[in-house]
Amino acid sequence: MSQQQEHIRAEVLAIVKRLAPEIDLAKIIADKPLRTQIDLDSMDWLNVLATIHEKLGVDIPETDYGKVQTLDSIVIYLTGKMPAAGQE
Repeated sequence: MSQQQEHIRAEVLAIVKRLAPEIDLAKIIADKPLRTQIDLDSMDWLNVLATIHEKLGVDIPETDYGKVQTLDSIVIYLTGKMPAAGQE
């Protein structure tokens, strides 16, 4: 995993922890649907996606929600949308 992917993963986990503080992040399975693991309703899930946009500057359109179901898929999606470190 690249340094950028590690950073994105850490940011996403921090967002999840902020919105669902009771979650044990060590028990998150990276390739299982994140929303069901942390038991979020649709409004809470939208808050996660909105906070990702706010913190990382990547807009996730509704048409792409199916691409951001697992922690792994969120990291891959965001990696493809964010400029690589050092690029302008």
